[in-house]
This record gives sequence, C-alpha cells and structure tokens, in this order.
Amino acid sequence: MAEADADDVEQRRLALEKKRERIVWYYLGYFLFGIHIVAFVMIYAVTHAK
Repeated sequence: MAEADADDVEQRRLALEKKRERIVWYYLGYFLFGIHIVAFVMIYAVTHAK
C-alpha cells in the first residue's frame, strides 16, 4: 500500500513539474515576442525621425 501511495505522489509531482515547465516556456515565448515588438517600434521611430 505504501508503494502505491509513493507512486501516486511521484506521478502528481511529475505532472506539476511538467505544468510548471510549460508555463515557463510560455513566459519565455511572450518575453521574446515582446522584445521583438519593442525593437521594431524603436527601429521604426529611428528610421522615421526627422
């Protein structure tokens, strides 16, 4: 019985770890996308300055 509980705890820990890893990748993706938006706006501002 204790081994079944340990397996259940391990499965829940792995599921939580996978979920957190996915969230980290989403944050990284949004961050990199945002950096590019800012860079394009700055390039536009510099090239259209008088």
